[in-house]
Amino acid sequence: MRKFLSEDFLLQTETAKRLYFDYAKDMPIIDYHNHLPPEEIAQNKVFESLTAMWLKGDHYKWRAMRANGVSEQFITGNTDDYTKFKYWAATTPSTMRNPLYHWTHMELRNPFGIKELLNAESGQRIYEQCNAQLDKWSTQSLLRHFKVKALCTTDDPCDSLEHHQAMQQSDIRVLPTFRPDKAIAVETPEVFNAFVDKLGIVTGKEIGTYEGMLEALHSRHDYFHAMGGRLSDHGLNTFYFATFTPAELEAIFTQVRAGKVPAGQDIEKFKAATLHFICTWNHRKGWVQQFHVGAIRNNNTRLLNTIGADAGLDSIGDWQMASAMSAFFDNLDRQDQLAKTIVYNLNPSYNEVFATMMGNFQDGSVPGKMQFGSGWWFLDQKDGMEKQINALSNMGLLSRFVGMLTDSRSFLSYSRHEYFRRILCNLIGNDVENGELPADVDWLGKMVQDISYNNAKAYFNF
Repeated sequence: MRKFLSEDFLLQTETAKRLYFDYAKDMPIIDYHNHLPPEEIAQNKVFESLTAMWLKGDHYKWRAMRANGVSEQFITGNTDDYTKFKYWAATTPSTMRNPLYHWTHMELRNPFGIKELLNAESGQRIYEQCNAQLDKWSTQSLLRHFKVKALCTTDDPCDSLEHHQAMQQSDIRVLPTFRPDKAIAVETPEVFNAFVDKLGIVTGKEIGTYEGMLEALHSRHDYFHAMGGRLSDHGLNTFYFATFTPAELEAIFTQVRAGKVPAGQDIEKFKAATLHFICTWNHRKGWVQQFHVGAIRNNNTRLLNTIGADAGLDSIGDWQMASAMSAFFDNLDRQDQLAKTIVYNLNPSYNEVFATMMGNFQDGSVPGKMQFGSGWWFLDQKDGMEKQINALSNMGLLSRFVGMLTDSRSFLSYSRHEYFRRILCNLIGNDVENGELPADVDWLGKMVQDISYNNAKAYFNF
């Protein structure tokens, strides 16, 4: 029987161990998608408690605590930090076989060096031991510890990017990502109109037309580029495709600005058109565009109204994807305006759909131009990662994969890169030991290093 979280954790064969320890383990990280607060990086923030560093904003843990019968006051309420941590410590043993159990103990070990299991009895000791180290682990020291060479935050087009500017001379590249979800949120006029109002203020433009909104949005795209931004990101329920005319888009814009919700086909028309235009800007500037697809968000109205969004109230959706995705990318490709693209799937039943769709639009211009992205959100765990890697391997070229990202709000989540690398090395190692791949460890080790770091470095070319 193996010891839990031993040095060989998740590595089942000798080949897997060689691949991980000799090739993958010490590779740097390019974290090309996360939700870390740029101001906390620029300020080199030191957290006041382990709770503030580890539990605040972590809706994965919040969901587990709710499922374990913990009252919301001890999760997101005004209770003191230690009490919140105490409830998480008591919940941790109940998360066995949930990835949270692995992540929790990996994050306590690295960087804090805590090897004791977290539970109700050990909670206070671990809390005190970690709190005693907080001065050592500021935001920037954590990034350097995990060998993060570059990271891309997720930013509203109206953000000032002042904190990114403050980091421009740092050895850690902190770059913005253009996330214009509110610019297509016409199904919620209050959200869309607040965004357009703010966009007008930020750009100094009087926005009275759809064309005027596009011009203002384009100017912010230009600003992001000047500040080092090289990616856009789009959180979508599903893909959208529809034909449209300028007059139709102006009419929909006018309707939403008047506070009215458009008809369903007009919502799709507006989303498809605006996304299309943004994608043409991405292509013109040589950016990478990312599509995070398939989440059904804010399911619990009661908690949404009391806590707000991003509170662990989301789940996997089941929209039809293939036809609209094909038409959307084909329209851009026919006009020679399809940028490098990463698509992340949240519904595992669609893995092969996404993987095969990316193969349709490879054009030989860039290795792995169209990427089936890493297991995302509910799927960035062992089973989800293995299924994504296997689908990509079967339908495309795993060797050209740009690898893992954190997609996290926590500075301790970089242990997930270790998790991913161990899973990757184990899958390849098992194939070697089963005689399904040649025992050319140097070549396979190079492939592992490429997936861990080198492919992303070449692909994004920051």
